[in-house]
This record gives sequence, structure tokens and C-alpha cells, in this order.
Amino acid sequence: MLITIIEILLRGLAVGAAASITVGPVAVLCIQRTLSKTTRAGIFSGLGVACADTVMAIIAYFFFAMMQAQIEKYSHILSIVGGIFVVIVGVYIFFQNPVPQIRRNRAGNTTLWKDFASMFGFTIANFVVVVPYILAFFAMFGVGADGDIRDTSSLVRGAFTILGFLGGACAWWTMLTLVISLFRRKFRPRHMLTINHVAGIIVGLLGIYTILSTFISNNG
Repeated sequence: MLITIIEILLRGLAVGAAASITVGPVAVLCIQRTLSKTTRAGIFSGLGVACADTVMAIIAYFFFAMMQAQIEKYSHILSIVGGIFVVIVGVYIFFQNPVPQIRRNRAGNTTLWKDFASMFGFTIANFVVVVPYILAFFAMFGVGADGDIRDTSSLVRGAFTILGFLGGACAWWTMLTLVISLFRRKFRPRHMLTINHVAGIIVGLLGIYTILSTFISNNG
């Protein structure tokens, strides 16, 4: 039982971390606040993103669970489609240039809770984009409910999955903020290009791995 719980937590953590590895407008704002304000401002902004992503992960998880029978029937096709989607996102991240946006942004005098709330709202506003993205990672990492979602065991499984997701998302944003803060004096906007390239490659490789592993298991 303990091993199963740990596995569920780790899967959720992997989805949370992987779904957070994007260097779009949200990450740019978090980094901008870290550089122009304080490390705590960056962390609270990142936690706002993580909490918003978790809310959408709950929605994505229950949708995933309710469609479990259809998903299992077409699991191979959905894994390939999800992998392709993730690869496309990885390519988009790789070629995105956040430098002009960093130079345009100016962080005002706000409290930590305002930093949190503003990023929470900004992330929730991207609901249509984020939920399919999270769904793709649920499919990639084999996250789903066993049996009826209304059963106690399924609800417990879902709770630990979401808890793991929140932990992975919070860990990513906290780590990113601390790294940026550590190199604050040496950090230049152009370094974001390198972060984009690395993040894009990681996300793209995850998608490619999913596609290849699906073909291999299909032919095995």
C-alpha cells in the first residue's frame, strides 16, 4: 500500500514538474519580479502559478477519470496524440524569444499576496491552453483513476495524485526563482534564451519518449 501511494505521488509530482517547465509570459513575469523586486516576490508569484495549475489539474484529472473507459480503449492513439502535442509545445518553447517582454515588463510596488493573486488569476485566464496541456502529461505518465471515481480508493488515489502535482509544480517554481536569484547580478535577459532552449528540449524529449515507447509496447 505504501509503495502504491509513493508511486502515485511520484507520478503526480512528475506531471506537476513537467507541466510547469514552460518559459512563456507566466515564467517571464515571475523572473522579472525576482530580478526587480525580491526573491520572496518571485517565489510567491511562482506559487500563485502552481496553485492555479493545480486547480486546473483537478479539473483535468476528473475529466480524465470520467473518460477512463474510452481512454483505455484508445490509449495508444491518445498517448501518441499527447506526445505529438507535447513535442509541438517543446518546439514552441525552444523558439520563443522572451527578451523583448522582459525588457517591457516593470514590476510595481505590490505586496506578496498581490503577487500571488495576480499570477493565480493570470494563469487561470489561460484555462483553455493549460488544461489540454496537463491532460497530455496525465496520458504520458499513465496517471488515471482505477475503477469508479466515486469509490473511496479512487478518490484517495486522486487526492495523492493532485498532492504530488502541487508538490512538483511548487518545487519547480521555487527552484527556478532561487536559481535566478542566486545569479541575479550576472543574469541578463539573453540568458532566458538558453533557459528556453533547455526547457524546450526537455519537453520535446518527453513527448518523443512517449511516442516511441507507445510504438514499442504496441509492437512488443
